[in-house]
Amino acid sequence: MRVIVVGAGVLGTMHAWQAVERGHEVVHIEREAEARGASVRNFGLVWVGGRAGGEELATALRARELWERIGERVPALGFRPSGSLTVVRTEAELAVAEQALTLPDAEQRGYRMLDAAEVRALNPALRGKLLGALHCERDGAVEPRTAQPALREALLASGRYTFLPGREVREVIGENAVRDDHGQVHTGDVVVLCTGAWLGGLVRELAPELPVRRVRLQMMQTDPLGEELTTAVADADSFRYYPAYAGSALSGLQDAQPQPPVAAEHKMQLLVVQRKDGGLTIGDTHEYEHPFNFDVVEEPYEHLAGVAEELLGRPLPRIRRRWAGVYAQCVDTTRVVHRQQVRDGVWLVTGPGGRGMTCSPAIAETTADQINL
Repeated sequence: MRVIVVGAGVLGTMHAWQAVERGHEVVHIEREAEARGASVRNFGLVWVGGRAGGEELATALRARELWERIGERVPALGFRPSGSLTVVRTEAELAVAEQALTLPDAEQRGYRMLDAAEVRALNPALRGKLLGALHCERDGAVEPRTAQPALREALLASGRYTFLPGREVREVIGENAVRDDHGQVHTGDVVVLCTGAWLGGLVRELAPELPVRRVRLQMMQTDPLGEELTTAVADADSFRYYPAYAGSALSGLQDAQPQPPVAAEHKMQLLVVQRKDGGLTIGDTHEYEHPFNFDVVEEPYEHLAGVAEELLGRPLPRIRRRWAGVYAQCVDTTRVVHRQQVRDGVWLVTGPGGRGMTCSPAIAETTADQINL
């Protein structure tokens, strides 16, 4: 078959990967010279631990398996099975972590509770005051700024993959073709639209009642830390954000320990991932109300830096990058992704929310199965 994939973010690239792996020819169209959206403006986390039980967790676990398998073939992805530590510093936070250990799928998630000494043995860079941490050994990481180019290089080696950057698809023609803004028509057997947070224009015409919203975030990156951060690190505000931790202990945390005003206002959690060059990617915030601000604001960065320094027990290196990003999220946040046949032979796949980097390999695999690639 000849498959037309529109959008070269991680979701589109993984759909191209699935098609080529199954023996098909792919024409991959991207409106930018390179992906510029949420696929490169993220932590690179393969984040299993906090996912909702059921379909979402199953998708994340399958994706984690696929990331590792693909990473063995494409070392430039920078995949590493580093796991994560969600650090707890109060008894109320500890109660949430301990309740998570009672989940029926806790073993699948790779949960275990570590005391302070065990945390520092696993991740010596965490020298701040803490009670312990919830360890999720199933979590991993990749390099978001280089993942898509690395995957494309491997796809090009197949001889069945064509990448067409700098072309915006303007029209879907019939059941098996698209027209780009160069006037060129690309015909295939199936069209897969992975347009990310671009929900207007052609997407609105094809799916005017799309149940997907846009979410904005702020993040930053430091100079090299000068030592290894062996795991991803989260603070206990992550318990408030990820669905796996819902329960009576979380309700107790929210009553006994409200978030600081700036964290509550910006719907914040701390996540820290070390890049291959030693720098730290730190975030993040969540903004849901439109229109989004056009600028980044400093108070969230100050809060995140302060929490990170408390956990590390040392000042952060110089902040060398700050950015905002926007991703698409299903309005029904219990759904992993919105997958819709908008015409015969034309599929729209969007809205994984903050799970795109984690779940994209498995989302693409499911799409390929459903459309009989």
